[in-house]
Amino acid sequence: MSLEHRIPSASNIESAFKKNRMGIPLILEGAEIETGRTPKEVIWTKNKAKLYHYVPKVKQQFLVPILLVYALINRPYILDLIPGNSFVEYLLGQGFDVYLLDWGIPGDEDKHLSFEHYVIDYFPRAVKKVLRNSRAKEFTLFGYCMGGTMSAMYATLFPDPPLKNLVLLTTPIDFSPENLGLYRLWGNEKYFNPDLLVQAFGNVPPEFAGSGNRMIKFVTDYIGACIAMWQRTHQDESMDTLRALNSWVYDGVPFPGKAFRQWVCDFYQHNKLVKREIKLRGRTVDLTNITCSLLGIAGKQDYICTLSQAEALMSLIGSQDKEFFVLDAGHVDLLTGTDTREVFCSKVRSWLEFRSQ
Repeated sequence: MSLEHRIPSASNIESAFKKNRMGIPLILEGAEIETGRTPKEVIWTKNKAKLYHYVPKVKQQFLVPILLVYALINRPYILDLIPGNSFVEYLLGQGFDVYLLDWGIPGDEDKHLSFEHYVIDYFPRAVKKVLRNSRAKEFTLFGYCMGGTMSAMYATLFPDPPLKNLVLLTTPIDFSPENLGLYRLWGNEKYFNPDLLVQAFGNVPPEFAGSGNRMIKFVTDYIGACIAMWQRTHQDESMDTLRALNSWVYDGVPFPGKAFRQWVCDFYQHNKLVKREIKLRGRTVDLTNITCSLLGIAGKQDYICTLSQAEALMSLIGSQDKEFFVLDAGHVDLLTGTDTREVFCSKVRSWLEFRSQ
């Protein structure tokens, strides 16, 4: 390569300078951007929860619909961030019929909601509506983060058809102390008592419920954002993804008090899920009951749900058709990152293709 090709032109330098000058306020102050723009309609509601059906983009290629489920922390539009960087948009473009269960924003009157309510009351009714709307006999359940843990619990209690496929993205399963990542403090009863937060607030504010996410903010908002801004500047890419992620990280929702206490005590502090000690209305949540086709996906750089925390599921379930796929990425960038989302999306599509006919 000649020297003239290695040295940026004056116009390129000026353009890069302008982008960096515009990017710094975004990091320090944040910037609003419209997210979750893929057209959709509400087809079912229960309390604050809504079930969305996304408007098809192309002729439907697959008979088995996909139900997306996110966590009780933060908002689910991380799955539909912005046009051009949206997992929902990708699935629609591939010919899948896509639904999203949005838990909504709980009010003070919802502090009694527990995993019994979500897994036994909400899930089955949403599934019934998906099947009725799609006129399908089976469906794929796709859970992300805590939404994956809840989806796995649903699959243990309702393991038979219509559940055909289970996809779990960065899903915490084994809450042994060595696996806890940024949430390790939650796992120590000596240092963390969730009852104090529940008694004080009812529903736990996102500033406390998402403590691990708040730690990630320091990395993503300041260090990571600077690196991402520099990379995008030199790749001549839009800053929209970074702005949208910044908005999403700060867009937390309260965690229903009873469910928060269960999440901390039963999962993080006593690891009851892998010990088969969780009971929902008298029914044991036994991971060996899961027998459907299963794809687990995790990131090597994930400090919210560590690799070992997610991979443990593979030895605990009864499925014969199962696969664990690992990306060299973190909790969010494996889904939205420039270098990883194409690999992630292609893997999901190829795995589902022959299991969605």
